[in-house]
Amino acid sequence: MPVVEDLSNAENLTAAEIRSRLAQSRPAEVAELALRLVRAASPNPPGSTKEAAEVAAAILSEHVPDAEVVLHEAAPGIVNLAARIHGSGAGRRVIFNGHLDTYPVGPSEDWTVNPFGALDGDRLYGRGASDMKGGIAAAILAFSALAKVRSHWRGELVLTLGGDEETMGPLGTRWLMDNVVWATGDAVLIGDAGSPQVLRFGEKGFLWVEVEASGRPAHGAHVHRGDNAIDRLRAALDRLAGLCDLRPEPPPAVSEAIAASKPISEPLAGAGEAEVLGSLTVNIGQIAGGTSPNLVPARATAALDIRIPVGLSIDVVEEALARALDGPGLTHRILRRFAPNHTDPTHPLVQACAEAARVVTGGEVAVNMRVGGSDARWFRMAGLPTVVYGPTPNGMGGPDEFVLISELDQVARVHALTAFDLLQDAP
Repeated sequence: MPVVEDLSNAENLTAAEIRSRLAQSRPAEVAELALRLVRAASPNPPGSTKEAAEVAAAILSEHVPDAEVVLHEAAPGIVNLAARIHGSGAGRRVIFNGHLDTYPVGPSEDWTVNPFGALDGDRLYGRGASDMKGGIAAAILAFSALAKVRSHWRGELVLTLGGDEETMGPLGTRWLMDNVVWATGDAVLIGDAGSPQVLRFGEKGFLWVEVEASGRPAHGAHVHRGDNAIDRLRAALDRLAGLCDLRPEPPPAVSEAIAASKPISEPLAGAGEAEVLGSLTVNIGQIAGGTSPNLVPARATAALDIRIPVGLSIDVVEEALARALDGPGLTHRILRRFAPNHTDPTHPLVQACAEAARVVTGGEVAVNMRVGGSDARWFRMAGLPTVVYGPTPNGMGGPDEFVLISELDQVARVHALTAFDLLQDAP
């Protein structure tokens, strides 16, 4: 069935009438698309998105038959999608972006519903329902709606779907940006997990670090003959905790946005979110060492996740890290490295999306940073204004993950209205 109503006479409508129609609720349509996508398994690892990409391409061919749709296999099994349509003349290029890969399903016996899609009232269950096949469905719905009113906007509308986000890899969105000319543009909207009540304009950077301590083995009764690698590692980790004392100097607009968002954002994301967004944090995620209680260990390792707020240089953090780990028997290597990134919260994209969200939700919408990472960083690193606006991640990564269809409907309408407003006028 058609995703949106027939707008074949759209050229006779005013811009206000078009906006009104784009803002209309279509929950049944977005539910249908999301269910089809969830049923196409794409867990990462192992990382194959071929089936999900083909399903997304099939949906686009059904609902936007004249769209240019291409599939790109960046590595065996990692298939990305790019699609575009043109407006009535030259103008901006607006990009809808998402990722096709999901977390693994995990033990099927832990699920009380079908992990590959089940509808129950307003809930769509299944792996990737909230992260982020529901958001992709919303983007496709918005893409289709705007295709039917293209006489009222100029430029290009692009949809890019990457296959390598969950492991923070470069073979998805980043690969498309590097290899498809029209995968970059003037503004980017991403329907990744979040909340319809919170628009995210930036995110913290991060360092994933592996630390190794070496010692001298000995019997546990003869500690004077050995050097305990775990003790050496423990002392180093205590010093690393001191990195939390580094103080950022963010732009005032960012600090003000975090503070203003607190009454809306923290009840959704947890008390303390505002403090975490403005601070460096150190999480020791893994630690190992030794072979027996009565042996002095010769080796110990730890892996850490250091999150870096806007206003603190990643180079400064790395220098402090090196100083803290400068000692005998200590080595470290950086596994992943990304600087904090943000789009100015006063940018027209942020303001247009926030206003569209207020219209659709009928309430106040927070404009805030995002604690976790996303593919938005690739666009912002390239200088592209980018926002993340998506549904609530209920049970994300765990059993019985679900998304509310009503929220997907809101996300689709917000993306459509935001893109329409940005594409009406020539840059």
